[in-house]
Amino acid sequence: MDKTIPALSAAVADIEDGMTVMIGGFGGAGAPIELIHALIQRFKATGHPTGLTVINNNAGNGQIGLAAMIALGMVKKLICSFPRSADPKAFTDRYLAGEIELELVPQGTLAERIRAGGAGIPAFYTPASYGTTVAEGKPVGEFDGKCYVQERWLKADFALIKAETADTHGNLTYRAAARNFSPLMATAGRVTIVQATRVVPAGGIDPEIVVTPGIFVQRVVEVADPQQEETLMQQGVSHV
Repeated sequence: MDKTIPALSAAVADIEDGMTVMIGGFGGAGAPIELIHALIQRFKATGHPTGLTVINNNAGNGQIGLAAMIALGMVKKLICSFPRSADPKAFTDRYLAGEIELELVPQGTLAERIRAGGAGIPAFYTPASYGTTVAEGKPVGEFDGKCYVQERWLKADFALIKAETADTHGNLTYRAAARNFSPLMATAGRVTIVQATRVVPAGGIDPEIVVTPGIFVQRVVEVADPQQEETLMQQGVSHV
């Protein structure tokens, strides 16, 4: 099955108000800037989507990518592990104004909650956050004399991720640290949309190096020269 989509705008056209969206990236590493900006352009043209819940490692930087989505009011809730970043003004301003909700999750727990969502595991126990405000209201269990906090899976309507190479069936490889949360998010999204630097025919990737199998991917768009978040910030680019 050929999963390639000719345009970024078409790939994100059915992300609707109130949906949950996972966005890959570890800061700028692996952030699918072009997919995010296609979603922003749709919002500017139509006023939709809005009221989104976004799951990401951080809260974005400057006036681009996820930060631009937040500044424009597209995001009602952010689930992340690191809301402070090099330039977190967009999130900070919205949060202090009471215009966005934050669910803070330890980074390892965030990864495991996403993995659990993809694996069909509704909940698990972890010692991380026990005895802190992050654990307030969550069930606690004692195992072998140690207390653990129950954490629930995370799933999403859509996952937006960036790959280095994809084939037309959606099998993926990643470039170094750009891999980060993306393989986990691909499994936990009902629809996974990928921007890939290079798209090759089916069979064009050695099966031994496939990281994300195509069964977890629904759409692939080729972006041959992807933008980098840090470079855009240095240039003073704004998508707000």
